[in-house]
Amino acid sequence: MNRIFLLISIIILAACGGTASKGGEVTQGIAQVAEKVVEPAVVVPLFNADSAYNFIARQVAFGPRVPNTASHRKCGEYLVTKLKEYGADVVTQDVGLKAYTGEVLKSRNIIAQFKPEASARVMLCAHWDTRPWADTDPDKANHYKPYPGANDGGSGVGVLLEVARQLSQVPATVGVDIILFDAEDYGLHENDSHLWDKHRHSWALGSQYWSINPHKQGYNARYGILLDIVGAPASTFLREGYSDFYASAIVDKVWTQAARMGYSQYFVNEEGGAVTDDHYYVNRVLGIPCIDIINHDSDSPNGFGPYHHTMKDDMDWISRETLKAVGQTVMTVIYNEK
Repeated sequence: MNRIFLLISIIILAACGGTASKGGEVTQGIAQVAEKVVEPAVVVPLFNADSAYNFIARQVAFGPRVPNTASHRKCGEYLVTKLKEYGADVVTQDVGLKAYTGEVLKSRNIIAQFKPEASARVMLCAHWDTRPWADTDPDKANHYKPYPGANDGGSGVGVLLEVARQLSQVPATVGVDIILFDAEDYGLHENDSHLWDKHRHSWALGSQYWSINPHKQGYNARYGILLDIVGAPASTFLREGYSDFYASAIVDKVWTQAARMGYSQYFVNEEGGAVTDDHYYVNRVLGIPCIDIINHDSDSPNGFGPYHHTMKDDMDWISRETLKAVGQTVMTVIYNEK
């Protein structure tokens, strides 16, 4: 009878997917099989580069978006309206920020909240203003003239407007905040570079203000991604220095995802220089790990490209292929957040 009972027990264990060890213990059974249930695949919408391109062109059509100008005010209203159209809960910070020149800039930070009730959040950001001076233009006659700002300002916003459009159709699992900072590009004129020590924080005024006065008390996010100068043909995005210092794990996450998708020619996994950009203050003041996706051009005297802070920064310097690489990578990262 003992032999019969043992045989029956072995048969039952085999039927359950179990294995009997020498000590008579089950080393694999129903519970362990249940743990192997495959999670459903994450649905990531396709980023539409044509749409992003058109959002950039629409901004440029307003003219240079320099604070205290009609073009700036009208574009700000357009951005607020568009984000509301895509179902975001939009709040603005309308504030006078003092430039290093002494001029008070009528500035507007625009915050679009998707799933504002969600505690798990990711922030995406860009600056929407343009620099008042083409102070590195080859023609010195242009050094105190504003320029179109298609790439420097327009491209990051264009990508984020397309992300907002996609979020309105296919919500992400986590909450997403799209923050458009103002008065980023009113920093020292090239002719005033000797005043750097005194006015080194004359850039990124909007993000400085928001980092001290976030739109919600106690605001926090898992991480942030800043997009700046992300539209030029054949752009290369190196691992920006402050991003690596404060948020290397997020740089790894984004650059690894880009490589998986075949975008390594854009997202080059090499160290780049440190840039004092909006993300610097998000990291330093608010403590949210935030990275900067920003073009690095080693062949350019200023490191950003021959169009940078010149009258050439127009739609001719916007590539749909680059917009696609950046937008699809960023969307894939945030849609995979749980």
